[in-house]
Amino acid sequence: MKTKIIAGVMLIMMLAASAFGIFLVASGATMAAGAEVYSSAKAMCTMEAGSGRVLYSKNQNAQLPMASTTKIMTAITAIENCADLDEKFVISPKSVGISGTSIYLRKEEAMSVRDLLYGLMLVSGNDASVAIGERVSGSAAKFVELMNQTAQKIGAKNSHFANTHGLDAKGHYTTAYDLALITSYALSNDTFKEIVSTKNTKIVNTDGKTRYLKNKNRLLNSLEGCNGVKTGFTDDAGRCLVSSCERDGMQLVCVVLNCGPMFEECAQLLERGFEEYKLVDLTEGYDYNKFVKVEGGRKEFVEVGTREKFFYPLKKGEREKIAYIYKQPKSLACPIKNGQEVGEVSIYFANDLLFSQKLYTMEEVRGNTIFESLKDIFKKW
Repeated sequence: MKTKIIAGVMLIMMLAASAFGIFLVASGATMAAGAEVYSSAKAMCTMEAGSGRVLYSKNQNAQLPMASTTKIMTAITAIENCADLDEKFVISPKSVGISGTSIYLRKEEAMSVRDLLYGLMLVSGNDASVAIGERVSGSAAKFVELMNQTAQKIGAKNSHFANTHGLDAKGHYTTAYDLALITSYALSNDTFKEIVSTKNTKIVNTDGKTRYLKNKNRLLNSLEGCNGVKTGFTDDAGRCLVSSCERDGMQLVCVVLNCGPMFEECAQLLERGFEEYKLVDLTEGYDYNKFVKVEGGRKEFVEVGTREKFFYPLKKGEREKIAYIYKQPKSLACPIKNGQEVGEVSIYFANDLLFSQKLYTMEEVRGNTIFESLKDIFKKW
């Protein structure tokens, strides 16, 4: 009975689509929000960065302290809002002697924001985070406001930052999902990606003092394709890790919060993701009418097409769950411009919209002259 009802609904949808020039192919079932898998972490989220699809999760929306993984937000906020990452500036006394991990900044020495970002992300310098905030926004407090604004822009709705470094504080929290979202966003920035994938480097101040930095993320040396991102620990947050890995063009991000074996579990989850999912170009499945009839033009048909590719991670057997909906006219009246919007293509995973884009004409078609129009009339007569 249930199967007959579903079939009936699909038939009605297709009849309605045909009546309005909309074409529906393929069908699917409900999309999972991410498989619940075992993890000793208090919260976990594994995400494909390009699409934002959650592959695996556990308590992914629980608001928790996140220790120094906070610095992912510190870094991307600074990169996006600093006019010159390489300009040297004088370190203020407010950035010196910050508790916790440190690169041991000294007042009156001069460094660049870029160098401080390496100190921030490789060895987790709390003092570097304060110096960055002062340089970008004039004060660490104002910079924290900018971090929260950036989080909202990214879509991290269940996060709030109270400082630049991640030391335990009231009102300082995120979720595993939000942190995966923030990291996926940050990894689209080439400067961020370069910094967090660096294993070893050195930074030099204007006085010639050299600091040698070794990345605390040991997965960079043990996991194929690992390219980031950040470790963290406080008494309240426990051991935290955001790790990322890229293989065959697919970028995965794994977040574990309050997880004892953080390196081991992140590695296992990332390996599982690459085993079970493959990145697929769903635009290769398009089947819209690539040539539309022209009314009153010098050509009988005009070519139409799309401009973007869309890649999505799929498990074996999920390709059949993809649905395409096409909205395009049966004919177009002249004159027709090249690049004119003439329809839309939408891709669904069952009932969930994944992606949509416009259909455009790929050429110009001029209308018939009076002489040509008369000639057409005589031909028909």
